Order: sequence, then C-alpha cells, then structure tokens
Amino acid sequence: MNLHTFYKITFFCCLVFFSLLNIAFGQINPTYLRTEYKVNPFVEEAKPRLSWELEGKGFNKSQSAYQIMVASSEGLLEKNKADLWDSKKVNGNNTNQIEYSGKSIASGQRVYWKVKAWDEKDKEGKWSKIQSWELAKPDENDWQAKWIGIDLNHLAEKGEYHLPPSPYLRKQTNLSKKIKSARLYISSLGLHNFYINGEKIGKDFFASGWTDYNKRVYYNVYDVSDKLKAGENVFGAILSNGWYAGYLGYALLVGSPQVKQFYGKFPLLKAQVEVQYEDGSKEQIITDGSWKTSTGAILESDFLEGEKHDARLEPIGWDKVGFDDSKWKNIQAFEDKPGQLLQLYPSNPVRVVEELKAKSIKKIAEGKYIVDFGQNFAGNIHLKLKGKPGDSLVFRYGEMLFPDGSLMVDNLRKARATDTYFFKGDKVEEWSPSFTFHGFQFVEISGLNEEPKLDFLTGLALSSDLDQVGHFESDNAMLNQLYSNIIWTQRANYIDIPTDCPQRDERLGWTGDAQVYMRSAIFNADVAPFHKKWIQDLHDSQWVNGAYPVYSPMPVNEQGVAAIRASDAFSPGWSEAGIICTYEIFKAYNDHRIVRESLPFMNKFMAFLKARTKGGVLKEKSFEDVNPKGGFGDWLSVGEKTSPDLLATTYYFYCNKLMAEMCRAIGDLQLANDYEKESLTVKNGFKKHYMEKSGRLKTNSALYGNGEGYVEGQNGFAGHTQTAYANALYSGILNEEDQILAGKFLRELVEANDNKLTTGFLGFKPLLPALTSSGSSDKAYQLLQSTEYPSLGYEVVNGATSIWERWDSFTKDKGFIHNAAMNSFSHYAFGSVNEWMFENMLGIKAKANGYQEIYIQPEIGNYGINKASGSFRSMAGNIKSGWTKSNGELIQQIEIPVNVKAFCFVPVTETASIQINGEPIDNNNIVKSIKKMEGKVLVELGSGNYTIKSKI
Repeated sequence: MNLHTFYKITFFCCLVFFSLLNIAFGQINPTYLRTEYKVNPFVEEAKPRLSWELEGKGFNKSQSAYQIMVASSEGLLEKNKADLWDSKKVNGNNTNQIEYSGKSIASGQRVYWKVKAWDEKDKEGKWSKIQSWELAKPDENDWQAKWIGIDLNHLAEKGEYHLPPSPYLRKQTNLSKKIKSARLYISSLGLHNFYINGEKIGKDFFASGWTDYNKRVYYNVYDVSDKLKAGENVFGAILSNGWYAGYLGYALLVGSPQVKQFYGKFPLLKAQVEVQYEDGSKEQIITDGSWKTSTGAILESDFLEGEKHDARLEPIGWDKVGFDDSKWKNIQAFEDKPGQLLQLYPSNPVRVVEELKAKSIKKIAEGKYIVDFGQNFAGNIHLKLKGKPGDSLVFRYGEMLFPDGSLMVDNLRKARATDTYFFKGDKVEEWSPSFTFHGFQFVEISGLNEEPKLDFLTGLALSSDLDQVGHFESDNAMLNQLYSNIIWTQRANYIDIPTDCPQRDERLGWTGDAQVYMRSAIFNADVAPFHKKWIQDLHDSQWVNGAYPVYSPMPVNEQGVAAIRASDAFSPGWSEAGIICTYEIFKAYNDHRIVRESLPFMNKFMAFLKARTKGGVLKEKSFEDVNPKGGFGDWLSVGEKTSPDLLATTYYFYCNKLMAEMCRAIGDLQLANDYEKESLTVKNGFKKHYMEKSGRLKTNSALYGNGEGYVEGQNGFAGHTQTAYANALYSGILNEEDQILAGKFLRELVEANDNKLTTGFLGFKPLLPALTSSGSSDKAYQLLQSTEYPSLGYEVVNGATSIWERWDSFTKDKGFIHNAAMNSFSHYAFGSVNEWMFENMLGIKAKANGYQEIYIQPEIGNYGINKASGSFRSMAGNIKSGWTKSNGELIQQIEIPVNVKAFCFVPVTETASIQINGEPIDNNNIVKSIKKMEGKVLVELGSGNYTIKSKI
C-alpha cells in the first residue's frame, strides 16, 4: 500500500468515526412512550393522547420536530407503512398530550405506534421502540352481557352487622376451535374476583372501583388469550358488596337512617369474553340467565367490618371443568339502569405494591399474640399455617398499642375491622382476604394453639398501583423518616379514591384533604390517571346548586340529600377541590383536555360562589346555611380560629386566578378575561373588608356571636393568624406592599408562639411556602425540623411511620385523648409539607406547564441542613437536584432532561466563584445565559448533568 492510499483510508476512517460520534452525541431518541398516561393500555378515547420522553447525550439538547406513525400491525410499522396515521414531520418541541389524528379505530382493535425526533440542529434521530394501545368498548351497543346476581341478604347472620355471604357464580362452555386471542371485559356493581379454568384473572383488588353507580360504572379489560383452550372451559366469579351495597363511612356511628346498601341491595356482575379463532371467526361468552350460583367459603365480607372465611365450605373444583353444579341455583339477570354509563376504568388498579415481613411477635395471653410489621400501612395479611379442621383464627387490626402492649382499636369506632379464618385442616393452608382492607401496623391473632414462626404472616400493602416518581433525602434522619411517612400515608389512602384514612369507619374521599395535598401527591407518584378518575367523581357528585361536595363519591338518598350524614354538603376550602385538583393536573401534566371536560362543572361552581359575594367578598356569616356553620374552616388548628369567611375569600380569589389561567390555555379568552376581572374585584374587596390600614388582617368576630355552631367556635375568631397570612400570601391576593407586611406579621406570629405553628389543614399547606416567599426561610426550616409539639417531627420522634390526623393524636403526657371521636394515625393532609420539601428544599418548580421549563431554586442557608438531594420524574423527564454545603463551599448537582430549559439559582452575589463542570461560569460554553440578581445569580441551562460549585 502506498502512502497516498494509506492517507486516503485513514482520512475515510476518521470521517466515519467522527460521523458516528456525531450521531451518537447528536441524536435524541424518544423513550417511555405512553398513551393516556399508560404503557400499552386499553383505552376508550377515539383520539387518545400520546406522550414520550427524550434521551440524548451532551448538553442543551432539545426537540425541534417529531414524526409519529401508527399502523394496524407491528409488521407494517416495522416497514414504515403507517396505514392508520403518519403525522409526517411536525415542527415543534411538544412531547406530550398529542392527540391521535388518524383513521377511526374499531372496538377491540389493537394499533401500534412509534415516534422519532429531530434535535435542535435538525438532526434526525432513530425511531423509538414500538408501543401499542387497544380500543376497548366505547359504544354501549358493543355489550351483549347482562347484569347477573342473587340476593343473599336473608342468609346474613343476626347481630350488630348485617353481612351476607358472597355468591359464587360459574358457567361452563365449549370453545370448538383453535383460539387466536381473547379478551375479558368485566364490570361489577360491588366487587368481584373472576376466574377462568381455576385461575384468578388479574392481580387487581376491588374492581370496578367506587363511583356514583347511578350515573357511572367502570369496567376493566384483560387479555385472557393464554387462559382459554379448545374444548371445555369454565368461567367463575365471586362477588362482594363493596362500596355498592356494604357499609360506608360513619353512618352507623352517627345513627343515620341508612347505614349500608347506599346504591343497591346486593352485588351484580357483567362480563363478556370475546374469543377470536385462528380461522377468523368469533364467539362471545356473556353473563346471562344461564349462569349458576351457590355459596362458598366467604361467609362475610365488608370494607369496614372485615372478612370471614371458612375453608371447609369451599366447593372443591367449583371453578374448573368437571364440577357437578346440578345443585347450584340459576342466577338472575337484570337490565341496565337508565342513565347509567358503562365506561373503561381510567385509573390504575389497586394491587399489592409491597410485601412486609413481620418484625416481631409477642404473646399477650393464652392463644393470643400480637404481630408488629414495623410500618403503618393499608392492606391485608397473607396467612401460611397448618391447623386442625374447624380451628379458627381471629385477626384484629390496629395502628398503635396501649402502654400495656394490648391492641389499641378505640379509634376504629364502629369499624369492626376483624377477619376470621376457619381451617380445612388437611395441609398447610394459605389465605388472604379478598374483599376488605385495613389500616394497621399491628395484628392481634386469637386462637393459636402454639407460638408460630415469625413468617406465618406477611403484610400485603395495597394501593392504586401508581408509578413512583419522586425521591428525597437529606442529612437529617428525622426528615428522611418524615418523607417515608408521607409516602406510606399517600399509598395507604390512594386506594381507588383519595381517602382521609384507611382504618376507621370513614375512608371517604374528603375534598379538603385532597386539594391541600394535591401537589405533594404529584411529586411522589404519577397521579394523573388516578385523579382523572376522581375528578370525574367530583363532577358526578356536584350538588344542584353548583357546589362541589365535602367528599366524593357522595351517596345521596331519594330526597337528594347526603345519605351517610344529612349535613354533609359543602364547605369553603373543601369544595374548591373541583378547581384546584383540576388545575394541578393541568399544570403538572400539561393536560388541556381535563380542563375542557371540567369547564362546565367548574363554571357552575364559580357561579355558586360569586352569588354569595358582596363587592367580591365572602363576608362574615356567608356560609351560615351549612353544618357546621362556615364549613370546616382551618380544620384541627391550634388555639384561636381563623375566620372561615376570610379564608373562603382567599380561596375564591385563588380559584378565579386558576380559572383565568386554565381558560386562557384552552383558548377561551373571554372567559379568561371575566375571571381575571373578578379576581381583581376580589383582591380589592379583600383589602377593603379584611385588612386594616396597617396591613394587619382582621375580621368582625362579633358577627360570629359566641361561636355556637362553628367548628371550635368557642375559641373565638380572628384575622390576625398564621393561617390567614399563609393563605393570603400563597394565594396571591395581596399587592406587593401588603405582601411585605403580611410576611412581617406571619413571622412575628410564629415567633410569638415560641416558634411553633398553630395551623390546621388549610393553614399548614401554605405556611412554609408563605414564610419562604416573604423572606423567612429560616422559620420554615425551623418549623420543619422541630420535634416539639405541635410538629411533624414530634410524630417522628414518637415512633410514627405515617402522618397523623391530629397534631396531638398522641402525646406523652395525655396519651390517646381523641380515640372515641376522631384519631387517625394515617392521614395525609399534613403531609402537604412535601410540596415545600420538593419546591424549596430541592428547589424543583414548574415554570411552564408539564415542567417544560423549570426553576431550580433551593433555599440554602444556615438552617441546620447541609445536604439534600432528590428527583422528580415529570411529564418531560426526570429532574434531579441536590446540594451539599461544607467549609464555605456549595456544590449543586443538577440533572436536566432533554428538551427542558432550567433557570438555576446560585446563592452568591458574584460570578467569579462559580464553576460549572469544572470551568468558570463566565467562559462556559454550556451555559445559555447568566443574570445577576439581588443576592443570587440566575443561570440558564439546557439538558445535561451539571456540577455547580460556588463559594458561600
């Protein structure tokens, strides 16, 4: 080879190498493709929304264009033959909420899609991996199945609780050909477990969820292609009352005329199995009058009261081919209820999200033991033990123990929360309840003949199976435990709906709790599908006058009044969940569709509030027509109460502001202008009515009289409270000058109370953000780290593994003082501090919808914390922020996803001491811009991993 040829080959190889290198570092590639927030889901939308994240090496990577292809088969898509939709190249950086705009898709049709992206330099990336979605049954005419069931109420044992046995249902049929695919479409009024040839279908619990069953019922879809075979097949089901016909809330406790069967007398099932054969023909197996029914091992089952299971009564082989059902009865078939929609379940199913090993077992009496799982959670137990025929075990559940080591169940009130298991006795038996759950850390077991091994019980933590998206840790062990407590409490109360508590006779979807905690929830889990479901529940529960209810779903009687307790209607700070929860989904997930769908309901609510205002203000006694008067106010606050009407006015302003933003985003500019105009009216009216000339907030307490009829009205009412200033600052109702004064007053109130809080549900969520926004982050950190009563840290140092309902749920000197009334040890409302931990400790805040643009602005100072780090997987990708402060140096570790722009704050006055990835900031080509601000430097960064060092 001559020298000339050598040089040519070398030059060519280098060219190829650098081209490949450029491709490797230049491309951006879509990943984590989802349809309606889910991976490869069943959907009901004709135009489902598509989203993806982006991966790419290097810095400042972004998407300039994308192309989506959708095809009827994976094979066609692999050949780039998009027979359903080819978006072609679309300019723009949008990566989420992109509506499918192709050909119509048939019910039961699975389609396949992929996407590719062009980067900021218009370099084309690779196609993503192929994903899919399948259209379920959006048309009611697609359903041939009937509702089936049987009334077994006459078989309920007499006693305090009326608990009939579960009906067992079966159908045997012959499938004559070779099966290509099969789908199970299934719904129930009540709860169901479904079986095919002896195998339970799905890992789900409590399907089809809780709704206003008179308006809307959900169904689920399962691919059962591998569960069926040519020849004889058996389909079986076990039903339970669940939310539909069981006990709900505190109806029994308060003596309501109705305590159960709020929607129907007994559970019903609707199921349709659609089979496609290899030869192209199809067959349906449906629930109808040909199914047979009997009873079995489940003698009782109820969410509040528990489950009783007698293994001796289980019909052997009842769900398999060959079982003799000649003595079983014919089932009854029922028609659809007029106006009752049947729709695909929008949320993620309830499943076992974690298994817990027992930490200890202790004998407390003959045959009686207490097992400690070391963690307060919601769920069930899994039993594995051998017993004699007819021997029984009784399981009682509690969150805490009394000082003598006995189980504390007083706070369960009328919830029996007891499971019973009778042994069949022929071998080691395994059992878990199917149709109940409990909130507990401790289990008391009665009936044991000898001390079992520690592994005879396993804890099964149940929750709606939402992807975990957040992480937080610091150099403060108490805060790390607090964050764990927040996570566990959210899990325990996100079971189909956002409940207040998982243990006692309540477990309702309280709207006040939900709205104050909403943003905190978003930082922990992908709650979009969960709240897509619950926001629809809210709309279905809206009162005729336009008010959203105090909890949802809301059972009503024939007179249209709340059925669990007649006085449960609406309340300021609670009803606003219809606006606030919708807004938080819109903001975090860039979801415009939920705004459009919710707008008629939200407008109706805002009109309801406006009708009660005078000069834009909800003046004292504006809500005297509800019980309690004024609504629930700053629930469980300490000491003097904040005027509920002052709070209602701040909420009314806040909702007007949110409505204006949402309306503007969906293009309804006239409505946006109307809400902006009203918010200005409220702002001016608030200042005139609720503020002294000094900027101090006030209320005319004399108008509340002696406080009778109000929550803790005997404590008196004021405007000059921590809660009032926190909400005024958080809502934005104050002008700039008044914000400064409010911040001063808030700080003074905290200091005057020995640097302790006085806030309740409505005041605690905005308290730390308000302190920070008004220049008192030192007080925010002090309150967060406090371990004195009242504080979250007080709970932690007293052994809490979850968030308590009350600041004084337990105190060392008084013990359990609220048990008989209301004392939950798993209540997420005060976990709303999670919002501040992510937005202010980690500094992760949304600047634009969907976190397309973000702030990284951690509050760093001499506050007792020297290290904090965490992450949040947003709609736009995973964002990381961490910082370490040591020996006069601050190190910030930041990770920005592709296609996201970040505005990062460094708490120094000059740029000279700042280095980014080892290079001085002033000569750094990966920095997009630098801006000096008062006491800090603002650095604009694109995607990439950054280490920012500065001298402080």
